[in-house]
Amino acid sequence: MMTRRERLMATLRGEAVDRPAVSFYEIGGLPMDPDDPDPFNVHNGPGWCELLQFAEEETDLIRMRGPMLHPAPENRMDAFRRVEVELRGGSRFTRTTYQVGGRTLMSLTRLDPDVDTVWTLEHLLKGPEDAEAYLQLPDEAFAFDVSVEALKVEEARLGDAGIVMVDIADPLCHAAGLFSMADYTVLALTEPALFHRLLEQAARHIYPVVGAVAQAFPGHLWRVVGSEYASEPLLPARLYKEYAVRYTQPIVETIQRYGGFARIHSHGRLRNILGDIASMAPAGLDPIEPPPQGDMTLIEVRRAVGEQMVLFGNIEASEIELLSEDDFEARVCQALQEGTAGEGRGFVLMPSSCPYGREISPRVMANYETMVRLARAG
Repeated sequence: MMTRRERLMATLRGEAVDRPAVSFYEIGGLPMDPDDPDPFNVHNGPGWCELLQFAEEETDLIRMRGPMLHPAPENRMDAFRRVEVELRGGSRFTRTTYQVGGRTLMSLTRLDPDVDTVWTLEHLLKGPEDAEAYLQLPDEAFAFDVSVEALKVEEARLGDAGIVMVDIADPLCHAAGLFSMADYTVLALTEPALFHRLLEQAARHIYPVVGAVAQAFPGHLWRVVGSEYASEPLLPARLYKEYAVRYTQPIVETIQRYGGFARIHSHGRLRNILGDIASMAPAGLDPIEPPPQGDMTLIEVRRAVGEQMVLFGNIEASEIELLSEDDFEARVCQALQEGTAGEGRGFVLMPSSCPYGREISPRVMANYETMVRLARAG
C-alpha cells in the first residue's frame, strides 16, 4: 500500500496508484483550529473537531499554503493605506482606505460569528476613475521579501501523510477582485485597455513572488486561482485568452520550469474555455463542478483533457450537505467511475468547497465518511 504522499505524487506524475486519492479540499487543507475559542472561529462549533480529525487521519492531505510575504524595505504601502477594524452588533467590520491620485478609495467587509465568510459590503474600486487612481500606486508599494521556510516546515510536519500545495492568485483574480462583480464585468467589457493596465500592475508584483517560491520550493503542487473571472456567464469566452491565458500562462511556465505542478482553479462553466485552459499545459484542474453548477460532466472533461491533466473534484459542497446518504453514495460512485474511466493522467476525489457554518450535522459527517470509504474501495 502506498503512503498518502506517495499516492498524491504518483498521481501528479501520471503514474499508477493503488487507489484514487481523496481530499476534503479546505478541510485538511486550510488551517482550522477547533480549540481556538475566538467567537469568529466557526470551527470550534459542534461536529467540527470530529470532522477535522477524520480528515487528518483518513484523507490524502493537500495542505494549501501561501508563501510568507514580508514588506520589503522599499515598501511604502502604509503611506497610502489605512486599515480600521471595528466590532459592531456582534460582527467584525474592516474598513480599508487608500489616499492616492487625489481620490479616497474605500472598501468595507463584514465577518459574522456563525458564518466562515467575509462579506464585502463595499468594494475598493467603483469605476474607471478609481481604477486610474489605483494605478498611481508605485510598484514599491507592492514590494515584498519572500520566504518559503513555513512551507518547508509544514512539509516536514506532514511527513508521509500528504503534500504541501502552494496557493497563489493570478493577476486576473487580483484585478477583478478590486470591484463588485457588476462593476468588474462592465469595466472589462467596455474599458479593455484600462483593465489590461490593472492586470499588468498585478503581474509585476505576482511574477517575482512566483519565481522566488518556485525556485526555492521546487517540485510541488500549486493552485492558481482566478480563471473563473473570465469564464461564462461573467464574460464571453472570447475574452478568456485575453484576460486569463495571457497573464496566467507565465505563472504556469515558471512553476513547471522548477519541476512543479500547476493546477488551474476554475469554478462553473468549462465547455467554451477548456481548450484555452489546456493551451497553458497545466498539470491539473479543479473543481470540475457537475451540471447545473458546471456545464460539462466529469467524463466529458476526462475524455477531452484527462490525458494531459490530473482532474480534482466533481463533488459539490451542496451535495454533501443536502443529499441523503444513499443518494450521495451514488454521486460518489459516479464521480469515481467517470474520473478513472479509460486513459487518463489521474483523478483526485474532492468537493468544490466545504461547509461554512458553525455546526457539522450527522448527515454531513456520514457523507464525508462515504467519500473515504468508496475511494478506498477503488
